[in-house]
Amino acid sequence: MNKRFKSALAAALVSVAVFGSASALAAEKNWTPPAHKILGQKLSDETMAAHPELLSITLHGVPPGKTDAYTMFAGSYPDRIGNPDDPDDIDVSKKGITIVDPRWNRTKDNPKKFVILMPMRDVKGDNIGLVVYAWKNPPANANNSADELAYLKKANDLRDALAKKIPSYNALFDEAK
Repeated sequence: MNKRFKSALAAALVSVAVFGSASALAAEKNWTPPAHKILGQKLSDETMAAHPELLSITLHGVPPGKTDAYTMFAGSYPDRIGNPDDPDDIDVSKKGITIVDPRWNRTKDNPKKFVILMPMRDVKGDNIGLVVYAWKNPPANANNSADELAYLKKANDLRDALAKKIPSYNALFDEAK
């Protein structure tokens, strides 16, 4: 082993010893959920139970009491709750835009999925963050306009149904009843 390799290996082992694992370094959390289940998580769980065609739903925004800590605060992947948002997630939250299947160049995703990022809304229709829907096993030709429009319509329908259950953004962080 050369000296440079030994030095890099030693640094990696120290990192693992201090932080627990290499993945802990990559996925540093910017928020910790409360011990109780929040309304946002309840709504995510209900959506997944009612829609087996979905691979996932995640809710994103800045938790109350935080500043610019854009994060996933509820969703179908509990281990990802508290992970910082990606730049495209933040764009949707800040600008109110919708992104249709941003994975256009990621052909090795497994399982295959189709993703829509869109503004989350409350019962008044105000944009209050981000909701991401991912569908399982899209058709092989899901890159055409007709399929994109069909997924966008499904996402709009899901988002509008979700909005009826959200009295306000802060209510998403209240204890679920």
